[in-house]
Amino acid sequence: MQDPNEDTEWNDILRKKGILPPKEKPKEDEEEEQIIQQQSIVKTYENMTLEELEENEDEFSEEDEVAIEMYRQKRLAEWKANQIKNVFGEVNEISGQDYVQEVNKAGSGIWVVLHLYKPGIPLCTLINQHLSELARKFPQTKFLKSISTTCIPNYPDRNLPTVFVYFEGEMKAQFIGPLVFGGMNLKCDELEWRLAESGAVKTDLEENPRKQIQDQLMTSIRCSMPSRRDSDESDED
Repeated sequence: MQDPNEDTEWNDILRKKGILPPKEKPKEDEEEEQIIQQQSIVKTYENMTLEELEENEDEFSEEDEVAIEMYRQKRLAEWKANQIKNVFGEVNEISGQDYVQEVNKAGSGIWVVLHLYKPGIPLCTLINQHLSELARKFPQTKFLKSISTTCIPNYPDRNLPTVFVYFEGEMKAQFIGPLVFGGMNLKCDELEWRLAESGAVKTDLEENPRKQIQDQLMTSIRCSMPSRRDSDESDED
């Protein structure tokens, strides 16, 4: 007698006529079909926000829930990561009492830029302005400022401005005194480059802006210097 489960053309005809029952699918085929179905379900809801997923939760079947749950967790993780990255965005003032909490315990993966300054010092004012701009540009970095003597008692004014860079509570770089910053000619992108070199921000600048100024200065000096021929002619006169 012919096996009714055998995959033959005659058995296919009998199944179409309803004489033989439908052929049972192998377990592997069933699992593969279930995976494809779940992927299809996820694709249906992949453009939903977390709020929309919550609103439509009653419409999900048990099969939907299995497929959606993994996607929901993924979206939630992405949302949390985005919230952490954009939690700052401004320069906050701290005192010495806030130092440990705001700097040393800033959190895992957090870069901190701390500016010690004093009112009335022009370069400190300039750097605070630049840091405000950089804080908006790099909201994932924590920018802080503190009046020097309220943060560190008896901190000498000659060391101002001072910028400390921390990562996970450990100091990674320090910039102390006006000469380090180049005086009142300091541009915002130059400060950005300094902070990027320390790791505090991820800049899109391709090279040190100060180098461009130095190159232009050297070119200007060379152009203004008399050539050897001009010098010889001057001596003959």
